[in-house]
Amino acid sequence: YRCRGWNADDAQPAEDAAWAADEVQRLYGDVPVCLVGHGVGGRAALRAAGHGAVTSVLAMAPWLPDPTAAEPEPVKQLVGRRVLIVHGTNDERTDPELSYRLAERAKKANRDTCRFEVHSDGHALRQHRSEVVALAADFVRGSLFARSYARPVADALAAP
Repeated sequence: YRCRGWNADDAQPAEDAAWAADEVQRLYGDVPVCLVGHGVGGRAALRAAGHGAVTSVLAMAPWLPDPTAAEPEPVKQLVGRRVLIVHGTNDERTDPELSYRLAERAKKANRDTCRFEVHSDGHALRQHRSEVVALAADFVRGSLFARSYARPVADALAAP
């Protein structure tokens, strides 16, 4: 990213994520893109999901604005994309409740949205690292290469 933090309305990390998707298209042509981010990068990935090449988003412990903000975090850009949000329940840097609320709103706009809570894990998702890596890898492989998802992801995406 060109800068640190979100920097108000400029949303530079989301612009950087969209630039990265542009570069993938420029270099490799018409290929599906999965945006993956952690913390502020998770929010950037969610925001940049409207890019034409993006087919899926993996947001881990996304930093989201205070729910009292004038405008709620948008979800319409997630329509038509597969979305996985992963958050530790003991995260002290980013509020897991905010990603839960976002996932609820996103699921109403886009059924291909799911969220996993990693119980007793913090922001870095280290305590259950192997499970988180397996979940993320399954989601990315399934989303980019049209492979079947393992049962946890398949069931979560199918849930109402």
